Amino acid sequence: MELTTTAFDRGGAIPAEFTCDGTDVSPALSWTGVPEGTKSFVMIMDDPDAPPGTWVHWVLFNLPAGTTELAEGLPRTEQLAGGALQGACWGVKSFSRVGYYGPCPPPGKPHRYYFRLYALDTSLDLAPRASKAEVLAAAQGHVLAEADLMGTYGR
Repeated sequence: MELTTTAFDRGGAIPAEFTCDGTDVSPALSWTGVPEGTKSFVMIMDDPDAPPGTWVHWVLFNLPAGTTELAEGLPRTEQLAGGALQGACWGVKSFSRVGYYGPCPPPGKPHRYYFRLYALDTSLDLAPRASKAEVLAAAQGHVLAEADLMGTYGR
C-alpha cells in the first residue's frame, strides 16, 4: 500500500495549520494498493521523538474496507460517519482525548511524525477510546499490509 497526502511532501515539513500552532486539523490522507481480503483499516499517528517517549497524536480504527481516503479536518468524536472509531490520544495526564491532535513539540530540533496505515483482515472488537497499544494488540496476526508517511515539525 502507499499512503499519501497533498498537505506536505513525504519527509517534509508539516504546515502549521495541521499543528497546535494553527487550526490543528487532521490533514487529508489517501491510499492505494489495498490488498484483497481487507475488512478494515487502522490509522495511527505518533511522534517517536517526544521527550517522555513516543507521543500518540491519533488513533483511528475500524475504517471500513472500501475507504481509500480521509478528508481534512475529521471531527474529534468517538465515532465517525461510516462506523470508524477513534481511540485515545496521549493527553497531558492520561489517555483522555479522542481525535486528531497535531504536532506540538517543545522548542528545539524538529520532531518526526509518522502516519501509519494498517490493512486488516478483520474489524477490531474494541470500544472507542482504545489506546494505541490495545489497537495494535488486537490487530496482531490480522495485518495484511502497512504503509507509512512521515512529516516533520519544529518550533
